[in-house]
Amino acid sequence: MKKALSLVLSAVLLLSVLALASCGQKKDENVLTVGASATPHADILAQVVDAMKEKGDTLQIVTYNDYIHPNKALNDGEIDANYFQHSPYLESFNASNGTELVSAAKIHYEPFGIYGNGVTDLKKLPEGASIIIPADDSNETRALLLLAQEGLITLPADASASKGVTTLDIVDAHGYKVIAVEAETVPAQLANSDAGTIAVINGNYAIGAGLNIADALATEDASGDAAQTYANIIAVKKGNENDPRIKALIEVLETEAVRQFIADTYKGAVVAIF
Repeated sequence: MKKALSLVLSAVLLLSVLALASCGQKKDENVLTVGASATPHADILAQVVDAMKEKGDTLQIVTYNDYIHPNKALNDGEIDANYFQHSPYLESFNASNGTELVSAAKIHYEPFGIYGNGVTDLKKLPEGASIIIPADDSNETRALLLLAQEGLITLPADASASKGVTTLDIVDAHGYKVIAVEAETVPAQLANSDAGTIAVINGNYAIGAGLNIADALATEDASGDAAQTYANIIAVKKGNENDPRIKALIEVLETEAVRQFIADTYKGAVVAIF
């Protein structure tokens, strides 16, 4: 009997220890973990760490150097939100992965730019030149629309951001070689390319590579539809849009101080959209 009672007490003690351990591993409700690209997203988030602390929340920033892992981490619950992408990319990711991630707020817009290796005028781009663009669905569409805007390629008359286009949809490449590669590798591939090559580069990767938007051969119109369509967002899992910590983050981001930081720091390469 004593042995049986001892076993029962031991089992209860073990369950209590496990319960305490479980409680110790529970996520702190006052900590908000946000995944972000290093530039400009993490830099912008760093500006509101103190403001979040004043609201009683600790903002933890996790940086990523690609466009896949931040959404996987968000869906898996490793982070509470992320800040690196626009809605068309998020919708494409959801469709491909069966996830339900949603936008909680639009924060800024990064105009795409065309940059050249030894090219100073797009009108003088030599025949047969290579044009490097990002390969993922939404950014490939965006890059191709910019090339079409500049008359470098011809797309179908009904081509649009909502429908999406790929290199397979190019009606006339005008003798150029359009090469789609991973977005994060575009700046390096341009730097190592033959003279006469141009590339369409995402704003954050251009900044990270030390490229100045003022030196771009062409850019998207920041006052046009692209600004709303491709605004970079705070993304969360569906149902978490009204999480008080998310609301607090959006509130401290959508301030004149953050708007001024963006304007002073990025000088047109990043534009506040709130």
